[in-house]
Amino acid sequence: ADQGQLKGIRAPPNNNPVLNVQSGDIACNVASIKDSNVLTVPAGAKVGHWWGHEFGGASGPNDLDNPIAASHKGPVIVYLAKVDNAATTGTSGLKWFKVAEAGFSGGKWAVDDLIANNGWSYFDMPTCIAPGQYLMRAEIIALHNAGSSQGAQFYIGC
Repeated sequence: ADQGQLKGIRAPPNNNPVLNVQSGDIACNVASIKDSNVLTVPAGAKVGHWWGHEFGGASGPNDLDNPIAASHKGPVIVYLAKVDNAATTGTSGLKWFKVAEAGFSGGKWAVDDLIANNGWSYFDMPTCIAPGQYLMRAEIIALHNAGSSQGAQFYIGC
């Protein structure tokens, strides 16, 4: 069921990527917009996460970079970290584990599929996930500048 925009998430204040993988922001980005709702996702459920160029989607009627610039090829990956309280826990020291990834397949990147699906990416929550509260971290890694130091661009939301 659609939970609504910005419900149960920690959103960054803008669409700037994280470049420094040593930064604490690599966990959940700057995350200055925090919603206190905790969403229930049963094991085995189909989960969708939506990306927009700006909050609400396009930055205007002719925004060709919505949901992300087509040049920003790369994978889409989802992680979980078990926590006591998903609404209030910090992100430092969490033990993240990967639950889904889409990379390069059939001659195209996961970002190409995300663009074709109007910003949506989906995965099935593994059935082996124990009950409890988790932070979910979704990321796009744009690889167009990855040949240089701090060139990979991490677009992250929790």
